[in-house]
Amino acid sequence: MGKEAILYERLPNEKVRCTACARYCEIGKNQIGLCGIRGNVDGKLDLFVYGRVITGHVDPIEKKPVVHYRPGTKIFSIATTGCNWLCKYCQNYDISQRRKVEGTEMTPEEVVQLTLDYKADAIAYTYNQPSIFIEFAKDIGVLARKKGLFNVFVSNGYDTPQTVKMMGEFLDCITVDFKGSAEPQFTRRYIGVPDPKPIFDTLLEIRDKTDIHVEITDLIVPQVGDNLEYATKLCKFIYDEFGPDMPIHFLRFHPDYKMMEFDSTPVRTLEKHVEVAKKEGLRYAYVGNVPGHPMEHTYCPECKNIAIKRFGFDIEGWNLDDNNCCKFCGYKLPIIGKLSENYRRERFQFVF
Repeated sequence: MGKEAILYERLPNEKVRCTACARYCEIGKNQIGLCGIRGNVDGKLDLFVYGRVITGHVDPIEKKPVVHYRPGTKIFSIATTGCNWLCKYCQNYDISQRRKVEGTEMTPEEVVQLTLDYKADAIAYTYNQPSIFIEFAKDIGVLARKKGLFNVFVSNGYDTPQTVKMMGEFLDCITVDFKGSAEPQFTRRYIGVPDPKPIFDTLLEIRDKTDIHVEITDLIVPQVGDNLEYATKLCKFIYDEFGPDMPIHFLRFHPDYKMMEFDSTPVRTLEKHVEVAKKEGLRYAYVGNVPGHPMEHTYCPECKNIAIKRFGFDIEGWNLDDNNCCKFCGYKLPIIGKLSENYRRERFQFVF
């Protein structure tokens, strides 16, 4: 379909400046931005993938990963082509690094109806960076809320005040995924991002200007992206700016795309990162992509018992009362929403 974008500024000589991400691409007439989906058409910025959905899946919310917001819910996950990052390890590279506009034509109304048809609770904008197609996501998300659904971004956080303002119009939850603990050398070499500072700025903007629930993830890549010094800096930032209850997930890397020669992250490396988080005062630090690891569970900070028991993306035990207080000691955990009945149902479905 395609549609004129909202997040951009006109410049002299029919150039435009895109304000959807922190690259702020300045795009000449009939040229395309780095993401591959926002381009200058006769002096206007078009979002080429408006109304184009490249893939759709039903997933557990825990897969995003989100574990402190609406646990057990079913999420309809969608994406477009393109991305503003150039991650050499991307497991979704066929979508994110594709520079050809493709996908099923769908209106926002059709996306929302399909979500309802699959009895999902929410829509996740994921697999590529959602802020680059945020105008399309917003139109879907506003309709979704009217139908009782909520909206989730799985984001790299490389955004702008303009995108955060638009998020505030429809978004309920976001995971911001740091890579390699935001070590600049790692982001430059393996992501094509010169400076990770805009990610930190985005988090502060979300905190100060919206009511969006935030969780942090950190992909730990062995040898090149497992610097404990930077992990300490990241955890200190989270504690200082968001307090001890912000969840952080340390994710295991698996070889993919242009980094097939690397090994998967040793589990002990992930455990060291959890130890760093705990030392810095973060109460809810998780190990991700290691099904069966004890750090998948949520523990009560007061009595240390398992409050929520998980295996992978499944919830196997729920030791909280109706107010999300620990059944063992009464401590109130910062979990938003009660356990959804959907957690008992099939939460993995390929749609297209």
